[in-house]
Amino acid sequence: MGDTSAMVELGSELSKVGRISERYSQSGFAYAGYRRGDPLGAQHLAMNAFNQNDLCGYRHWLSKAARLGDREADEELRRFEVRLPHSAAASIRRKRPQRRSEFL
Repeated sequence: MGDTSAMVELGSELSKVGRISERYSQSGFAYAGYRRGDPLGAQHLAMNAFNQNDLCGYRHWLSKAARLGDREADEELRRFEVRLPHSAAASIRRKRPQRRSEFL
């Protein structure tokens, strides 16, 4: 109750991405977390927008996450890559290989 990180993580476990207005969907939980000040919620909304090939929404939510203090979102926003190395990007034909700097 009230733990924004838990809300966002719970939402990411759901299979239905849904819309922001659907309270019990990935986007609904992420938006609720964002509204309570969690930058991770905005970052999840940015990734959902990217996975739906909505680059305008991707930039919008990255900007919101950066304003809330997410340094990774700020770096992504500055680079604004339209291709990412994760597997979900392959389904929308926006996958790129990983860089050496991205290996752990």
